[in-house]
Amino acid sequence: MKVKNDYLLRNFGGDYIVVAVGEDSEDFNKLITLNSVGAFIFKALSEDITRGELVDKMVDHYEIDRATAEKDCDAFIKKLGDAGLLDA
Repeated sequence: MKVKNDYLLRNFGGDYIVVAVGEDSEDFNKLITLNSVGAFIFKALSEDITRGELVDKMVDHYEIDRATAEKDCDAFIKKLGDAGLLDA
């Protein structure tokens, strides 16, 4: 899975914001702000990655248990999918 190329993560004064560029910028008129964990996941999804690889990255980076990482990743992935930001 991967975030569509038409969405970029930007850091403005410590705030993470997802910006639509290209064709999607005409249809996407929302503002998405992320905390540091959301930004970490979004960055990981900038390249094609499996759910398992993403969970592994979360466990390694944040030193959390796998169940928590899975829950957080699944919730975030669902939100991105619902917003239409993920490639199929």
